[in-house]
Amino acid sequence: MALDVVGAGFGRTGTLSLKSALEALGFDRCYHMMEMRENSDHRAVWAAAHRGEPVDWDVLFEGYRAAVDWPACNLWRELAEYYPNAKVLLSVRDSQRWYDSVRNTIYPSSMNALKSEDEADRRRGEWLQEIIWGGVFDGRLEDRDHAIGIYEAHIETVKASIPADRLLVFEASGGWGPLCEFLGVEVPETPFPHVNTTDDFRERFNA
Repeated sequence: MALDVVGAGFGRTGTLSLKSALEALGFDRCYHMMEMRENSDHRAVWAAAHRGEPVDWDVLFEGYRAAVDWPACNLWRELAEYYPNAKVLLSVRDSQRWYDSVRNTIYPSSMNALKSEDEADRRRGEWLQEIIWGGVFDGRLEDRDHAIGIYEAHIETVKASIPADRLLVFEASGGWGPLCEFLGVEVPETPFPHVNTTDDFRERFNA
């Protein structure tokens, strides 16, 4: 099974809502950072991929039809090339609101994991530091202008690199319409899912 959808949007751009939406549309299952809870062994594979080492994508994504969020979005270019028939979804939101959301959710959660007395939590924190905070943001996530600059540059790079007929720049506020039109599927009767708000995240992880 090959990926039909490659997500290029950073975390905290509605990616968990997008995962739920894609699965509701039949693109089941959709790979997301949340998958690491049940596939912690994947961390080593992702770390190797981020170092530029070859990985077997078909094995990693066995049983999945889509991938969104970190860590997959960091390697959107490689995945789009490996799965040439996949469509690319670039989830976005206002850059200031994106930064505030990251600083109030996944970033403090990661930093807490680094200081945890639990070895498994520390390893998770170290991996997140390597893959996201160090690897993407140069260890400068707390520098607002720097982080937002990387976020905005990422968006422009994806838009400039993927042909328009293969790319959807998507905001969760747009709902089903643009997503279903892009994927060539009917609009469901159920409301578009909006999950994992800042409050939801902080309650789930005590962040």
